[in-house]
Amino acid sequence: MRRLRASALIVAALALLAATACSRAEPAPQPPAAAPTAGAAPAAELRLGYFPNVTHAPAIIGVEQGLFTAELGSTTLTTQTFNAGGDAVNALLGGSLDATYIGSGPAINAFAKSDGQAVRLIAGATSGGAQLVVKPEITSPEQLKGKTIATPQLGNTQDIALKKWLIDNGLTAGDAPDAVKIANLDNPRTLDAFKQGSVDGGWLPEPWSSRLVLEAGASVLVDEATLWPNGKFPTTVLLVRTEFLNQYPDTVRALLRGHLKAIDEAAAKPDEAKAVVNQGLQKLTGKALDGPVIERAFQNITLDPDPLAATFPQLAKDSATAGVTDQPTDVAGLLDVAPLNAELQAAGKSPVDAAGLDRPGNS
Repeated sequence: MRRLRASALIVAALALLAATACSRAEPAPQPPAAAPTAGAAPAAELRLGYFPNVTHAPAIIGVEQGLFTAELGSTTLTTQTFNAGGDAVNALLGGSLDATYIGSGPAINAFAKSDGQAVRLIAGATSGGAQLVVKPEITSPEQLKGKTIATPQLGNTQDIALKKWLIDNGLTAGDAPDAVKIANLDNPRTLDAFKQGSVDGGWLPEPWSSRLVLEAGASVLVDEATLWPNGKFPTTVLLVRTEFLNQYPDTVRALLRGHLKAIDEAAAKPDEAKAVVNQGLQKLTGKALDGPVIERAFQNITLDPDPLAATFPQLAKDSATAGVTDQPTDVAGLLDVAPLNAELQAAGKSPVDAAGLDRPGNS
């Protein structure tokens, strides 16, 4: 009997060593994805990140209207705001956030950084709402040579979009006289810098593109919607830690119910939604937007839970083209829309398509 037990222990040890040998050289920040625990208890706390931007309207509406809190029940909602995606990624991968509204570029970056393990994209939030706005005398790409254009942060969604667009138009980014200098500035600083003349424009999310146009006299050189099929591209998505998703699937579904209700309320009562978002922005930034700014910003966005999964392989290529990553990230496995589709089905709505990105790749 003892020999049998010893043999069993040896077999188990060999299996463990074999599994370890097949793993990547560098361990991922989070354990590999596992099937969600059926009937798991809700989380005691959900730590949610979002940005004080109109492109994060579902988050702001959900927080301000108490929609998340109502769905989460006994789970305490704790929120934190960020100015750019890189900071939110660090918080998520560092374990100080459980979920965050974030741009598509940083979402891909978080997935790549964790070797496809630590995060899952569970829903879309906003499509559209990013523009390259410049001084009125700049009317063509060629006139950007020698100019300074701002983006919110190195490697963020708009930074990637600008660099990709420059390359497509035969321009280079850099400090040479005929290059386009890119300044990575927080959005409020970009507005001030544009007014002072130290930057010539910016590739910015709403409401900042609208603020430069309406408050500082900028003109639109490129609306990013014109660069995508049907004018749709994911500006903001909802990202969650894989570990949290696996451990607290019911809490994630409660978050998604609040998310969907925020989008539905905005569609049913658009004027009220604008007022609620403006109220939230005032709390977060200390200043509400002028009426024309909030109106213009909302005209440029679409609130939609569809993550537009089919765009992500191209977004990953764009990141590599822009020099933000060495090569395109294999985004297979990035999405897990099963919880979202369960909630959509329960609400009598059509499911979203994961475009095959809910299955791990071969990399």
